[in-house]
Amino acid sequence: MSKTFKTSVNKTHGFDFTEAQIEALDIVTKSKNEFHILEENQSYQATILQTNFNQKTYTVQINGNIYEVEIFNELDMLIDELGLEVAAEKKENDMKAPMPGLIVSVAVEVGQEIKEGDGVLVLEAMKMENTLLAPRDGIVKSVAIQAGDKVEKNAVLIEME
Repeated sequence: MSKTFKTSVNKTHGFDFTEAQIEALDIVTKSKNEFHILEENQSYQATILQTNFNQKTYTVQINGNIYEVEIFNELDMLIDELGLEVAAEKKENDMKAPMPGLIVSVAVEVGQEIKEGDGVLVLEAMKMENTLLAPRDGIVKSVAIQAGDKVEKNAVLIEME
């Protein structure tokens, strides 16, 4: 099965590609960051100007035009679909429900100090119990839910300070 990728160009245009479509391109490497690409008898000169592998963003120049490109693989798309976040530098003060479900238990209370990775609550969704973990070290500022509550996706569950 071929992998799929989504791209965003200049945050305004989106494109979907399969691994097979990418492999079908006729690409000649001219230097470390310069390429000649031939697709359906159309010639392109491409230069990678800047890369950020952690953010999966690239600045490329194609036939003299500069584009900001973001690339998302299948895992990135699944994480986005579930409403989760991967960014290591993200400092959220609110823990939100990643999906609709039923709160089974809450393991923290207001004023409690928690560490990143501590189990904070259990959310039942799609007949599975999911333990939500603290995204960072902090102190519980408020608990907006209790066991037995039904929640919607992105509902604020716990505020941290």
